[in-house]
Amino acid sequence: MGIDEIMAYRFPAKTFEDWKEKAGQSLKGKSVETLKSTTYETIKLKPLYTLEDGKHACIPGSPDFRRGSNPLGYQGKAWRVAQEISWTTGAKLAEKLADSFEKGQTAISFELKNQPAADAARIASRFAPEWPFAIHAESLQSEFIHTLDATAEAVELTGYITSDPISSLAKTGNGEADLTEWGKTISAFAKKHPALRTVMVDTSVFHHGGASATQELAAAAASGVYYIEQLLEAGMQLNEIFRNIVFKFSIGANFFMEIAKLRAARIIWNRIGELYGVDESSRGMIIAAETSKFTVTQADPHVNLLRAGNEAFAAVLGGIHYLHVEPFNALGGATPFSERIARNVQLILREEALLDKVADPAGGSWFIENLTEQLAEKTWALFGKIDSLGGILSVLESGWLQKEINETMNQRVSDVKSGKQTIVGTNHYAKWSEKIEKVPDSYQVEGNEIPQTRLSVTFEELRLRTVALENAGKQTGVGLICLGSLKESKPPADFIEGFLVPGGIHSKRSGEIHSKSEAEKFVTETGLTRFCLCSSDEQYKEVGFEILQELKKRFPGFSFYLAGLPEKKEEWLAAGIEEFIYLKSNCFEFLDRLIGEMEARGHDAKA
Repeated sequence: MGIDEIMAYRFPAKTFEDWKEKAGQSLKGKSVETLKSTTYETIKLKPLYTLEDGKHACIPGSPDFRRGSNPLGYQGKAWRVAQEISWTTGAKLAEKLADSFEKGQTAISFELKNQPAADAARIASRFAPEWPFAIHAESLQSEFIHTLDATAEAVELTGYITSDPISSLAKTGNGEADLTEWGKTISAFAKKHPALRTVMVDTSVFHHGGASATQELAAAAASGVYYIEQLLEAGMQLNEIFRNIVFKFSIGANFFMEIAKLRAARIIWNRIGELYGVDESSRGMIIAAETSKFTVTQADPHVNLLRAGNEAFAAVLGGIHYLHVEPFNALGGATPFSERIARNVQLILREEALLDKVADPAGGSWFIENLTEQLAEKTWALFGKIDSLGGILSVLESGWLQKEINETMNQRVSDVKSGKQTIVGTNHYAKWSEKIEKVPDSYQVEGNEIPQTRLSVTFEELRLRTVALENAGKQTGVGLICLGSLKESKPPADFIEGFLVPGGIHSKRSGEIHSKSEAEKFVTETGLTRFCLCSSDEQYKEVGFEILQELKKRFPGFSFYLAGLPEKKEEWLAAGIEEFIYLKSNCFEFLDRLIGEMEARGHDAKA
């Protein structure tokens, strides 16, 4: 075939049915339908998307603004690197702000919790002429802005310095629902600082309670509408109100869902603006984002770097305006090194991935466009439900929204416990050497609040219990009786070791064991009381059953498990096997039961 023929060749067209047939062959008889899955938002994900699924894509900069409100994307204006700076003294804050701006920070952003707001405002005023603010001041908002007025009187304040009474109410479960005075304060600020946004709708409180993307977005829409009504009563104009609100989202680990969440948020807010009759130029949503605290782990904290990078990437593709990346070791206390790495994640996305050079790089993806559309539809339906129940304050005061979010959180926890949801370094690929000294945020509801927790807490609590046993001098190990050759025993032994480590349980392997005497010697020498037989089905049949019977006679009070799921389970159970450990075993339930037995049997002493 000559070059002309090669260039003229066209591959034959294939249909969706052709793909299904080929996929069915690869699945070895299973239906393609088995590849479908359902998200926490009750959205059914297909294994393949086509042009028809992307039919809702619009042009960047045009309503419904799913692709952003700027036609050029970040080419016109890059997102703001708004790393939230921690500080203890005014001198330290001034030093860290100056250093951060030299190293890529592009917004004035720092914590304002339990710190003198007036001192912080005076320091921030030095940088206000050049940089916008990105500060969620909460109850300190009024003091902070008034101090800025006094120290930077001629400076036009830009960015945002916000408060969000609703998120505070949701987080604590109590507070004043009457925001009349708050509305008057915001109205006064808007007149004095027209370029400064002072109202935040912070959905992080729902995200950190385990909410689905639909629940986050519906709560955001309902909160936004409530603030609109409050500020209208305070005398503000609609366009002025829309230009005064900034939305904050925490970006989780589900990469495509988080991109769609941000896009759907803009669709919903644009639709609300249309219904209120707001000018098109004021309906573009301003979004501040942070990588999720819900997904970070204490164990193996360097994996948090990968999580934060993935989440920051999704945030930028989703079209945010301000971004904070959580330092990888923030749970134990961020360091100058981890803060620099967190900031550099954003710089890499901008300077090396060049995400500021393309307008909406995710736009037109059939999968993302379809996911965005479904998410927006389901959010609008849930928003309507909240509205029918009296609005955001009513569903919080009644506990209805907390109950809905709690159900989602319970499903997330169940998936983590069973291993359906992987948390690298925690319930999969964990390291036994990782030690956890405390679990600061347990998953529990004490009142009408939305508990702020993390997905890894349940396994971290297991490891904490193991540490307590070890500190009390109790034995927490499990011996692995490796029957037959290394080739036969190593794969199941590796599996059992990985199965035990999430609970902080260490394992001790035997050498190759071929006889009852070798097995008895290993059991005696370890000083342990719990053992797992590890080998192939053939070895279990040839020598495993007899070895188990002999060990149970010799050590009747010891516990024995088996790696795998043999054919004649009843016979193994009758012979003394307490449990079979295999791929579909519930890791958390087994470890919880095992550690509970260790806690109850106080006679076990360290070997």
